[in-house]
Amino acid sequence: MVSIPSLDDLHAMGAAQQPTYADPAARERALEQLRRMPPLVFAGECDDLRDRMAAVARGEAFLLQGGDCAETFEGVTAENVRNKLRVLLSMAVVLTYAASVPVVKVGRLAGQYAKPRSRDTETRDGVTLPAYRGDAVNGFDFTPESRVHDPQRLVDVYHASSATLNLARAFTTGGYADLRQMHEWNKDFVKNSPVGVSYEQVGGEIDRALAFMDAIGVEPDAFRSVDFYSSHEALILEYEHALTRVDSRTQRSYDVSSHFVWIGERTRQLDGAHVELLSHIANPIGVKLGPTTSADDAIALYEKLNPERESGRITFITRFGADKIRDLLPPLVEKVTAAGLEVAWVCDPMHGNTFEASTGYKTREFDDVIDETRGFFEVHRALGTWPGGIHVELTGDDVTECVGGGRRVSAEDLATRYETLCDPRLNREQSLELAFLVADMLHQR
Repeated sequence: MVSIPSLDDLHAMGAAQQPTYADPAARERALEQLRRMPPLVFAGECDDLRDRMAAVARGEAFLLQGGDCAETFEGVTAENVRNKLRVLLSMAVVLTYAASVPVVKVGRLAGQYAKPRSRDTETRDGVTLPAYRGDAVNGFDFTPESRVHDPQRLVDVYHASSATLNLARAFTTGGYADLRQMHEWNKDFVKNSPVGVSYEQVGGEIDRALAFMDAIGVEPDAFRSVDFYSSHEALILEYEHALTRVDSRTQRSYDVSSHFVWIGERTRQLDGAHVELLSHIANPIGVKLGPTTSADDAIALYEKLNPERESGRITFITRFGADKIRDLLPPLVEKVTAAGLEVAWVCDPMHGNTFEASTGYKTREFDDVIDETRGFFEVHRALGTWPGGIHVELTGDDVTECVGGGRRVSAEDLATRYETLCDPRLNREQSLELAFLVADMLHQR
């Protein structure tokens, strides 16, 4: 059994992007509550996902990972969870059918309540307060009371994540995810969207295939339910540490807050607390790699996090930006591959393409998202390596947060339904359009 470093030891390493709790006794009370809570996920489920990620790394499957930039407590409703699942399942159907490859479905949900920030404070009209760091840390309202870092919010994260996972499991195993229901999921989308015709064509072909299988007496269980996993950035050390437990079967430690956890671009320091903590858990792990990452950095991170070179354990999620990916990704992939390291390569085409629109809104251009994804595929095709997946910020709602797409959302349109509290997300239509374009890239490959 591998011992886990203490929380004090982790903080002594100079942990980045952490809350500042003014009351140590309140912090300890919240942590004691979390330590007594049951697991949110089970070690065996994490092992199953690790096996699936090994297939992704070998080029035998494709990862679809998506969800909110930052979840909110207010957003924990059946409708919100259903809408996010609907768009992810619809994207997975398109990818699976058009590309003929198994799709590993991972939600960026049930734990994504904290966000790193570039500045510790925010100033409005001459008033400076702590920055909003996600509902796990403080409130969005711009008041001194709301912006206090409150450790009890970590307990609220646990309960909100539990409710979200319960809903996700009910939807994915209780009949809603039945492949025969795909027309019901998206009737309005098919009727109103520019890419609805393409979606309807795929649906019609699937219906004919299912009818044929029914006729010959084939009734696979896979048509009625789907395997769905949760993920989030392992940012707040108190939360992840309190939910790290020893599995009675294997005596290995797992972070039971989520099936898959990742280390962000701002917290991937090789000698930092986040890398240290995650090096001791058996979950599959992602690492975000931005433009400043060298191939030696990536190799060192792999060796630290996976010294035994366990298959399916490490996923590198690249986030370079559309203008940089074709130059920066090749040397990274070449050197990691030459070192004999088996990793799943996944594209995050969102975070490197953020800018401020003329109307003042933080946004992303859909064409940039597509171009970075296309560059990711081009690089892997040229190198003979496998483009293992996409990691996107999206919502199942018809928001107006990213410009472009089939309906050509403009900078002026952003004010119509700009609902994110942090980063802009693809809406339902843009997400499905992305799925068709990625499916075409996979099919061409």
